[in-house]
Amino acid sequence: MSDNSFAHDSFDDLLAANSDFQKSFEYSGLTGSAARGLAIVTCMDSRINPLSVVGMKSGDAKILRNAGARVTEDVLRTLVLATYLLNVDRILVMPHTDCRMAQGEEDAIHKLIDDQYGVNTSSLEFRTTTDQLGALSSDLNRVRSYPLLRDGVVVAGAIYDVKTGALTPHQG
Repeated sequence: MSDNSFAHDSFDDLLAANSDFQKSFEYSGLTGSAARGLAIVTCMDSRINPLSVVGMKSGDAKILRNAGARVTEDVLRTLVLATYLLNVDRILVMPHTDCRMAQGEEDAIHKLIDDQYGVNTSSLEFRTTTDQLGALSSDLNRVRSYPLLRDGVVVAGAIYDVKTGALTPHQG
């Protein structure tokens, strides 16, 4: 069982960093809307700074992150809210190179976790793929055809290269 207390010593560095952050905090004037009308669906990989990749700053875009940058039901739910209530009229689905979720089959990931940690994760769908461009095409189609998104929203896809910083558009 895990300790869910924020007061745990494991978080002291975060609280200290936040104290420093508050001293030069400059975002109080931002609203909850995407100032530049963009939502980015990308991976949780810590090598990706989605706003920097597209030359934006805090307040410009909505960022949705998950393992593999996959378009899940939760992503669609969030995009519906973003397109109606938060000024989003463009959606970029942006997976990346060297992604762990694009390097193996679903069953292999479940087996790895079970073998190494003794945890059966078979009730979860990780949405791994060995065909990243095919998965991106499928995800783009899923967003474009979703009937609850606001009319007129433009959807694009691109692969972000974690070694060079390049963004390569994908027609999907």
